[in-house]
Amino acid sequence: MVGLSIGEKHFIQGGIAQDLRCDCRKRLTTRPIYVETGVISQANGSARVRMGATDVIASVKAELGRPNALQPDKGKVVVNVDCSPTAAPMFEGRGGEELSAELSVALQCCLLGGKSGSGAGIDLSSLVVVEGKICWDLYIDGLVVSSDGNLLDALGAAIKAALSNTGIPKVNVAAGASGDEQPEVDVSDEEFLQFDTSRVPVIVTLTKVGRHYIVDATSEEESQMNSAVSISINRQGHICGLTKRGGAGLDPSIILDMISVAKTVSEQLINTLDSHIAAAEAGEGES
Repeated sequence: MVGLSIGEKHFIQGGIAQDLRCDCRKRLTTRPIYVETGVISQANGSARVRMGATDVIASVKAELGRPNALQPDKGKVVVNVDCSPTAAPMFEGRGGEELSAELSVALQCCLLGGKSGSGAGIDLSSLVVVEGKICWDLYIDGLVVSSDGNLLDALGAAIKAALSNTGIPKVNVAAGASGDEQPEVDVSDEEFLQFDTSRVPVIVTLTKVGRHYIVDATSEEESQMNSAVSISINRQGHICGLTKRGGAGLDPSIILDMISVAKTVSEQLINTLDSHIAAAEAGEGES
């Protein structure tokens, strides 16, 4: 928890009310984004994203597995987040564990939609190799290196960048397997299929401070929040997931307005992030 004096709290709240935040941003302006891809050589894909002083890493590992019996035509995705104890004092001990679990669940919801899979930003059917028998399991790991607010959005951006950097090995299935027999497969070490990220969303968190809401909140701003709504939206404008935190309730009309604002912010964020990812993949880097 960020410790602030009464004067500092009034300064933050007053600035937001006047649409001029402490770092000179407007309420709906994000911090500059830095993207680096291919940061973990052992992973199938990885990326590092910095938004202000918030620094996160995401990696993707693909392993062959067996589809769930209830969803034989879909692969599986597991998201796990680890908050480094050195990232912030509040991450020491159980504080870090609780936040890691909260972020993991929120990312799973934002990327994969509801339990039915409706609204999923990742096409799980594209991960099937042989229906009912073989699929790709994607293990997405996030690491918080440094925290200065808006962790969920930063992790979402890092995951999108890591998936853009992910190559899935080409699999050749041997003919002849029948019934319940598990077919033999040959996994290529040289041919890779680029993971389709066209529907992978970005996450826009609207943090309500007083009567206004802001995007890309810093830790100090988050300490003054009434509540926050995180909305994942893809390039097609589809909402893939929505989560809320904070004790204060929100009127449904306000949530609808938040969704409308998030859609507008997401368009610019997607364009900015995509250009940074393209530059990083081309080896240019960008800030």
